[in-house]
Amino acid sequence: MTFQPNTANTAAAAAVSQAAFPLSRDETHRLLEKRHGIQTQKAFDNAVVGIAGLGGLGSHIAVSLARLGIGRLILADFDTVEATNLHRQHYIGADIGTPKAWALTRQLQAINPYLTYEPHVVRITPDQVKPLFEPCTIIIEAFDDAETKAWFTQTCLTELTRATLIGASGMAGLGSANTITTTRPFARFYLCGDGASDVTTHISLTAPRVSVCASHMATAAMRVILGRDPLQDG
Repeated sequence: MTFQPNTANTAAAAAVSQAAFPLSRDETHRLLEKRHGIQTQKAFDNAVVGIAGLGGLGSHIAVSLARLGIGRLILADFDTVEATNLHRQHYIGADIGTPKAWALTRQLQAINPYLTYEPHVVRITPDQVKPLFEPCTIIIEAFDDAETKAWFTQTCLTELTRATLIGASGMAGLGSANTITTTRPFARFYLCGDGASDVTTHISLTAPRVSVCASHMATAAMRVILGRDPLQDG
């Protein structure tokens, strides 16, 4: 089984975004190099990151990685944007009814239209994980469902042995942002969150805490790309 994005639609949307963008490819890249440094940006340019689940976590993570200039993002989610998503996910009213993979790609193209975005509108199953995310050196698990998180994590760690996995556990409620941290339960696996809070025992997910957790995950991905330990400073 192989996965291919709808390259014709993706290329057409990219061409429109590039034509409307006020900066050329070279100008955009030079600005990133100026901010990040030439060697750091080169690492970002060459990175391939997959995001499974494009809700509150995945949408915010993708925006952060696009702003870094990550060269290739593989984006997968079966769902469409609903009005109930707007309180914590990186979508707007005009996105309602649009598949999240396409709505998010449209946003990312408005941020930097010169990166490679591969949107997949698909409900991921265990047998699809490897063919979908095999090109990635970093895979981000951003699902809501605990059972899906479990089998996805197990599948990635056993079948995609060259990739680093970044997941999340615990970000519900109104607690302090300082309770959300990054840990490493296993080699090649980083886990972000407070490790405890759940929507069944706390008030529903809120934008600030979801965004904090998403930033932990994006930061972990950034540091792995640069060959730095997400748990250490420097």
